[in-house]
Amino acid sequence: MKKRIALLPGDGIGPEVLESATDVLKSVAERFNHEFEFEYGLIGGAAIDEHHNPLPEETVAACKNADAILLGAVGGPKWDQNPSELRPEKGLLSIRKQLDLFANLRPVKVFESLSDASPLKKEYIDNVDFVIVRELTGGLYFGQPSKRYVNTEGEQEAVDTLFYKRTEIERVIREGFKMAAARKGKVTSVDKANVLESSRLWREVAEDVAKEFPDVKLEHMLVDNAAMQLIYAPNQFDVVVTENMFGDILSDEASMLTGSLGMLPSASLSSSGLHLFEPVHGSAPDIAGKGMANPFAAILSAAMLLRTSFGLEEEAKAVEDAVNKVLASGKRTRDLARGEEFSSTQAITEEVKAAIMSENTMSNV
Repeated sequence: MKKRIALLPGDGIGPEVLESATDVLKSVAERFNHEFEFEYGLIGGAAIDEHHNPLPEETVAACKNADAILLGAVGGPKWDQNPSELRPEKGLLSIRKQLDLFANLRPVKVFESLSDASPLKKEYIDNVDFVIVRELTGGLYFGQPSKRYVNTEGEQEAVDTLFYKRTEIERVIREGFKMAAARKGKVTSVDKANVLESSRLWREVAEDVAKEFPDVKLEHMLVDNAAMQLIYAPNQFDVVVTENMFGDILSDEASMLTGSLGMLPSASLSSSGLHLFEPVHGSAPDIAGKGMANPFAAILSAAMLLRTSFGLEEEAKAVEDAVNKVLASGKRTRDLARGEEFSSTQAITEEVKAAIMSENTMSNV
């Protein structure tokens, strides 16, 4: 198989973890006789520094010319004082909008070998395996108006608008139901329908979409209760579908069930079939260049890319099995080591690559 992958390293630890994921993909190509072509593009702060634009047209063109996209991370204090149109995060929001990446999938699965890394007791995280489906191109992050101004009395004010079309809600909720139908058959739709009109529309649409999936159970949950339930009884969830900001917050909360943001991959899906994959974590500029970054989330994002964009189930499973094998061997990055001895980003990557190339990877997990 010959496929083209656009690589967007971004900022901070983004280039390091993306290099790890790319090296793993090269090992997959070697073991399974595939050919992956890679084309790099600038995004975020790196693009601002070079092009005075967080998402240059060349990057968009490279993405549209690819079969899948793999991104590192964007942002950092270097650009914190920039105007809003020159913030690194603007590049991320723009690429989501331009490529219509409407559904963000964030699987939350606790690795048995990492159960001691979670801040929760083991009995609370046993059998935790769910997916958060977050709407990605609407809501508070994209609503207009969004501005700061001085009112007639000389006081500063700010407004952000939470805006959704029914069609935007419908397509992401339907994505959640499709996933649940292939999993454990339960959708938890998270909203704030007791307060927000947009959430009341969200709940109505969820009820309508549920009629198309009679074998899938739908439950509604207010976002504040969902935040509590993620800690109190996380194994109750199968597929959680919610709007943009709620999904952003809840998925970061859920990441701590696994012990670290550095373990969670994600996929951003488009209706065209051109999908983007990235680790959930941020750019962590304080550890950039020190070999301390956790590459597992980026590597697992590459596994999601293989499965979701290319239909390569065996290859994706080989990557996931390799990660399991390395973790089971006791190897840990700094964020997982809890003050004990840890392995560098590159050392972990080499361990995963070696496990992939081993013919008996699966039997050793």
